[in-house]
Amino acid sequence: MAFGLYYARSHISMTNISSNIASRLLRQRLPRVCVAVIGKNPAEMVTKAEDFARDNPFIEFRLDYLPQPVALFPKLKGFVEYHPHVNMIATCRRANNGGRFKGSVAAQVDILVKAAAAGCQLIDIELESATQLKAASWEKLRKTGAAIILSFHDFRSTKNLDKTYQKMCTYPADFIKVVSTAQELHDNVEMMKFLERRSDERPVIGLCMGEQGLISRLLSMRAGSAFTFGAASAGEETGPGQILARTLRETFRIDQLDVSTRVYGVVGDPISHSLSPVIMNTGFRRENFNAVYLALHAKTIQDLMACVRDIPIHGLSVTLPYKEAILKYLDRTDQMTTKIGACNTVIRSQDGKLYGFNTDVAGVIRPLEQRMALLGAKILVLGAGGAARAAVFGLKDRGADVYIMNRTAGTGQKLAKQARAKFIQRKQLSKLTFDCIINATSVGMDGDLGKEKEQPLLTEKELNTKFIFEMVYTPAETKFVKMAQAKGIPVIFGSEMFVHQGARQFEIWTGKPAPVDEMQRVVHHALAQRGQAGKK
Repeated sequence: MAFGLYYARSHISMTNISSNIASRLLRQRLPRVCVAVIGKNPAEMVTKAEDFARDNPFIEFRLDYLPQPVALFPKLKGFVEYHPHVNMIATCRRANNGGRFKGSVAAQVDILVKAAAAGCQLIDIELESATQLKAASWEKLRKTGAAIILSFHDFRSTKNLDKTYQKMCTYPADFIKVVSTAQELHDNVEMMKFLERRSDERPVIGLCMGEQGLISRLLSMRAGSAFTFGAASAGEETGPGQILARTLRETFRIDQLDVSTRVYGVVGDPISHSLSPVIMNTGFRRENFNAVYLALHAKTIQDLMACVRDIPIHGLSVTLPYKEAILKYLDRTDQMTTKIGACNTVIRSQDGKLYGFNTDVAGVIRPLEQRMALLGAKILVLGAGGAARAAVFGLKDRGADVYIMNRTAGTGQKLAKQARAKFIQRKQLSKLTFDCIINATSVGMDGDLGKEKEQPLLTEKELNTKFIFEMVYTPAETKFVKMAQAKGIPVIFGSEMFVHQGARQFEIWTGKPAPVDEMQRVVHHALAQRGQAGKK
């Protein structure tokens, strides 16, 4: 008998069973994060589960990662005896549906039945397998007493969410899991609107994969998702864009997110290198401010602004390439931002209007003022881009004597004229000494954007200055920094500017003093970790 006919005859009873099992599990307050655990063998998989059992009692065993999934079950029974409080999902995803299991649908069902007998309270079967099941197979799954998660994964896009959901609802599942791929930020909005529409009908799990899907992985539960998934450790992600479970809890404080949590983010293209989420979420936690800060990879400014309006997002840190492009979308900017012609900080007012500021100025001024009086100080700025403009206008506003040197003379001369500064050629350096030389270019930065040219910014002989200020913060030691150190010149590192401009953003958004020392500490720690990873 085909499943459609079987289900038509038993629709009412199956729906009630599904509702009761799911409701019981949800009443037990399933943790918000389910840790996806993989392993090369059963012993490794159980050992990893042991590591998470106490702090995160919700684990997904990815059986399809094991050469012989059934070999796990004797060890799994022992795990259950020692950890009766742990909720467990058994997943054995087939290879043609994004998993690694190469067996038949019948073999998949047999494994899930045995997983339930070994103690798993939830079993996951994908929609593609469900369409092939006969009534007898569904009966076997139902008799296990485990809750059935019917899942669907779209690895290409976010579309037809309601149509997919309606199709899935024709099967007797306890949870409906719909996972799509975010090709743009606004796909997260589509996913969360879908969850808001459907979560009152039955328990639903929903999120977007991919780098653009970060928003949904964190905020989907506010929209009605039963829970989300996190990776056990780096390199063991079971889906594109999956976040470490530890990061979800410690950095993003996912257990505390609610409808009143304010959402902030750093936007750019690319954005994965940014340490802004580290310092901002540290600040929010330290000051007990109910907010979360995300990295938003926006491929277009239009996609970003649509997302800002619909989430809504309360504030943004803006980085390349949108510091200038965002200006026309703002309702108002302060005087310094207008002068500079670039905005790196946006705040959303209570009436929904967007206001722009430039805190890069604070990132330059605050570290320098801790070391020297800026009135009359002689400072050379290398570059004429957005960062250089912030430095030049900010220093002129404090009464400094500012010089500009830029590889493209016309651009440097234009900035000098606008700011009433002085443009100089490289050949003039031998006759000049400075209180500080600032590198406001991307030369030295990690990645393709900042590959150092054959010709360095300056030579050691040309560093006639009391201090150098390196705006690049990753890596910590650029060639510019190393030259200064070799000559015994004190260095103001880019991480200090990064922290101070972020601290000023924090103050604008929260109205509270920023915990600068704590922010600086976590940035140094993160940079040290990156340095260690780069040596491996």
